[in-house]
Amino acid sequence: MLKTRFAPSLLALMLATATQASDLDFDNMSEAERTAFGAQVRTYLLENPEVIMEAVQVLEERRAAEQAQGDVQLIANNADAIFNDGYSWVGGNPEGDVTIVEFFDYRCGFCRRAHPEVAQLLELDGNIRYVAKEFPILGENSVISSRFALAVREVAGDEAYEAAKETLIALNADMDDTVLRRLADTLGLDADEVIAAMDSEDITAQLAKTRELAQALQINGTPSFVMGDQLIRGYVPLDAMQQIVAEAR
Repeated sequence: MLKTRFAPSLLALMLATATQASDLDFDNMSEAERTAFGAQVRTYLLENPEVIMEAVQVLEERRAAEQAQGDVQLIANNADAIFNDGYSWVGGNPEGDVTIVEFFDYRCGFCRRAHPEVAQLLELDGNIRYVAKEFPILGENSVISSRFALAVREVAGDEAYEAAKETLIALNADMDDTVLRRLADTLGLDADEVIAAMDSEDITAQLAKTRELAQALQINGTPSFVMGDQLIRGYVPLDAMQQIVAEAR
């Protein structure tokens, strides 16, 4: 007969709190006790399937907490490259008390969804420093778009870059020579000069450094954000961003 220490009430408690099987003294159980224990586990779970979901939730929360703590350390280890790399465009309020860093791809649907909400956040708050990390990972059009935007900045400065960024995030066309020239003309820039700058060693180095940083931060998708000491991999709606900023502040 199964010993008292394996009674269903205790089993329920262990499952509800996601107690690991290693906490049980299986080595000192007889084969009959193990069989009986397994049968009780099966019966209990069939009669109380919600316990499985409770245990999964506890496990997910535990893993999320571990991930968050790991992200804090990742951010601390790479703080200079994240917040002050010396080459990424800075928008919002450059003297803001909270910094938001966004890794984005112009061809990413969720980046396009996040874009107006990030802009609204910066407008509503007025005390957020925003750092743009060009992270093209969705193919050739993404890479060309980032190279074009960075070339615009190299040729014409920050205001021109911001205008190019706003245009590119909404553009669906293939980035061929005709489109690039039309974009440059729309921005009032010399198309030949911008296109020539797209292959500069400096731009290549910027993209490589950002990709290296993303790998260090275990970022493999866009958008991804660093907000204070939190790393958010994926789209975040406006209200959630406001809450995170408040916590960071």
